[in-house]
Amino acid sequence: MIEYLKNLWRFFHSPELPLECTLKWRVSFFLLVSIAVFEANRPALPASAGDVYAKRQYKAMRINSSAPEVDGVLNDPIWRKAAKAQGFVQIMPHEGQPASEKTFFQIVYDDHNLYVGIYAFDLSPDDIVGRTTRRDDISESDMVGVFIDSYSDKRTAFEFSVNPVGVKKDVIHSDGGEIEDPSWEPVWFVATSKNDLGWFAEMRIPFSQLRYANHREHTWGIEIYRYIFRRQELSGWQFIPHNAPLMVPLFGELLGLKNITAPLRLELLPYSVASRHTYKTGSANGPVKELDNFLSGGLDGKIALSSDMTLDFAINPDFGQVEADPSEVNLTAFETFFEEKRPFFIEGKNIFSYPLTNTSLDASQEQIYYSRRIGRAPQYSPTVQSNYSLNVPATTSILGALKLTGKTAHGYSFAILDAVTAEEKALLSAGQTHQDITVEPLANFFVGRLQKDLHQGGTTFGGIFTGTHRDISSPNLLFLNKEAYAGGVDLSHTWHNREYKFDFSASLSQIAGDKQALLEAQTSSARYFQRPDASHLDLDSSRTSLSGNGGYIGIGKIGGGHWRYFLGGYWRTPGFELNDIGYLRRADQIMQLAHIGYDYWTPIGLARRLLINIDQWAGWNFGREKIFGEQHINFMLQFLSYHWLGMGITRNDEQLSPYFLRGGPAFLLPSSWSNWIQFYSDSRYALSASLSLVNYWRETDSSETHTLRASMLWRPGSRISLSVQPLFSWKNDPLQYVATVSPDNQSRYIFAAIQQKTLGIVFRLNYSITSNFSIQFYGQPFISTGQYSRYKRITNPRAKDYAGRFKSYDPLEIDLNSTGNAIHIDENVDGITDFSIGNPDFNFRQFRSNLVIRWEYLPGSTLYFVWSQGRTGLEYPDGFSAIDDMNALFHLYPENVFLLKMNYWLSF
Repeated sequence: MIEYLKNLWRFFHSPELPLECTLKWRVSFFLLVSIAVFEANRPALPASAGDVYAKRQYKAMRINSSAPEVDGVLNDPIWRKAAKAQGFVQIMPHEGQPASEKTFFQIVYDDHNLYVGIYAFDLSPDDIVGRTTRRDDISESDMVGVFIDSYSDKRTAFEFSVNPVGVKKDVIHSDGGEIEDPSWEPVWFVATSKNDLGWFAEMRIPFSQLRYANHREHTWGIEIYRYIFRRQELSGWQFIPHNAPLMVPLFGELLGLKNITAPLRLELLPYSVASRHTYKTGSANGPVKELDNFLSGGLDGKIALSSDMTLDFAINPDFGQVEADPSEVNLTAFETFFEEKRPFFIEGKNIFSYPLTNTSLDASQEQIYYSRRIGRAPQYSPTVQSNYSLNVPATTSILGALKLTGKTAHGYSFAILDAVTAEEKALLSAGQTHQDITVEPLANFFVGRLQKDLHQGGTTFGGIFTGTHRDISSPNLLFLNKEAYAGGVDLSHTWHNREYKFDFSASLSQIAGDKQALLEAQTSSARYFQRPDASHLDLDSSRTSLSGNGGYIGIGKIGGGHWRYFLGGYWRTPGFELNDIGYLRRADQIMQLAHIGYDYWTPIGLARRLLINIDQWAGWNFGREKIFGEQHINFMLQFLSYHWLGMGITRNDEQLSPYFLRGGPAFLLPSSWSNWIQFYSDSRYALSASLSLVNYWRETDSSETHTLRASMLWRPGSRISLSVQPLFSWKNDPLQYVATVSPDNQSRYIFAAIQQKTLGIVFRLNYSITSNFSIQFYGQPFISTGQYSRYKRITNPRAKDYAGRFKSYDPLEIDLNSTGNAIHIDENVDGITDFSIGNPDFNFRQFRSNLVIRWEYLPGSTLYFVWSQGRTGLEYPDGFSAIDDMNALFHLYPENVFLLKMNYWLSF
């Protein structure tokens, strides 16, 4: 360790690094090492303190007679024989103290199932909270559950939980418990009951739903927990300290499992879909109402090749029941990141996780595998004359996909995904004339991930490989890469009871295609090779391939005590490119990150919990120029009343932005500040609310943005909840990019002041008639207006004086009252227009909604009725009026999709 710190010190003093870089690294280094020395001398927790910290064991009993009936009563003969385990200890709020209510559990098994009985006694049974909700949404109820580490790798756990009215929750926890995957939906069985003594849960978990090695005798990690909602009390059979870096390595042990068969199983989920689509298209004679009826089907399946290896596949998958993405107006140079919501891709997504950076500090969401690329919207947008109508598919059809995942007894975990998407065509129509235009080629996507565990999961190393192949036969698609590959290796090591962690990864990428595709990649917003002031970049229009690399290194304290800290950084060379199957916003970047946090969770005075963190970032490009620096401090306080209050402030140093002029020279942006304040009320009440305000302003000019968000959640009964989440944002920015023009072969970067106002409201209704029959509604009306004024062109983007960086157009130089949708500029005031730009003013209105009625009529088999509606309009604004704009929004012609989907679970 001492030698490592010496080498780190030599690196920070390297003359190859800019002076400011070395200074900030040195400050961060000394601060973190000081805390490390303090923490290293902190007395360790006792191995046993009244048996609170000792590893506990439970021996399951094998059933030699009839299996128990899963009815929640727990009165079968086997339950009178099996050993009862008790002695639950609080994890929160009073860590280490006995649980306020008694809890027992028992575990038995037969050849095919694991049975768990949990007795949750309660001295106030009328205060037990149980809400009938959708599966996995039981956090606002009392709960009991079991975590099972059947791999015995101390990294993976399968959670089976239930609330007092029988609503299930099932989650896969990976990386020791750091990553949760609630999309996992195994087929298992549970029943609950309640009486004057408390409530009780009885579970039957088929071994076919777990993953484990093929041994004669097993020792699994296990934890049984209980959550009492009215007290916000979490307790466990195996005490796991709140400050534990990872929970899975600290589980107790489940013994006695012998001669468990390794089931070879086949699960099939065939489905059929009937849909009706109503919409309006443009034509030479005006808008025409259209009606499409569609009938299709497909097959999802799962094959257990062994007890620790599973093949998932999907043929012509349908995701019509998935909620729509939120509305937005994106005025930046970068693509928006959207969360994955499709079941096939979110189930088990943690297996493909590969760290490009520290995700807790870097919110860019950059990743080597971004599943939304598979089945994305077609990428070619044909130019259409006014007398033509164009019908473009909203998404690319997925012909088939498969995932092979597993983990061997020797600690190797692996995951393979392969998917094929169809060639998509748009229909161009004018009267009786129709033409098909290819807008997306036939493509294949591949992802492979391999990891090896060492030291009982304390060390992992592995690699990842991705590949994209497109069959490009249409000339209009030559802007897409024909081939794209990326790969990397990663290492993670923990020590000192897993309280400290070191991470490292290194990645390579290569793309190949037509010259047009490579020119597109070089001039994209991720790199802007065409920048005239970037001597370290080389724009080559004859390229047919491009390669690059990136990496990440970080070290810090992740558990034990109240302190957390981290020091790290990453790099992306200019040619690094992931966007064919990954997500990358910016290449040509070196970034340093530092974090110090303090978490105090023992109730004291008026406070129940206190969190404080200080973070710092700095970045450079490969031309050795500092491009940004940022520091912030955040504070969160939970009161004894369970209300939360948080606030924070951020300082952004003067930035040299390579992206501000969208391919022009780097622009020197003034220093800026932002702050936020947020309040959450006690979620235990039927009515709860939150309110937040975020402010941003630049020091030198009048740029400011204010965003106000609120939410209200009302639960009038145990089966229904209604939430409303309004948002209002107003922005005044004197420097908003408008266009780049070259009237005399000299680029003009045109900017203007923008006044933008945005209003959005998200409505959600959840009504669960039973835990298997529910109605969900999501709706979002959204309006945003932007009005531009005070046009200007950039003259000296790096000028020391802010006012010298641009020249505002005189009223004699610009015609803002032109007929049509163009703005004409006459720079030499000779009465002749030098160039024109499109009017950037906008009034964007959109409504998106989904109504989903879901009935799980048999375990694993579901019937859906879905109604999706969308309304979208874009016009030039006449001021902002919430009432008028909302009224106009709901007068737009809607696009409706009605869908009936049925699947049936078959198990062999």
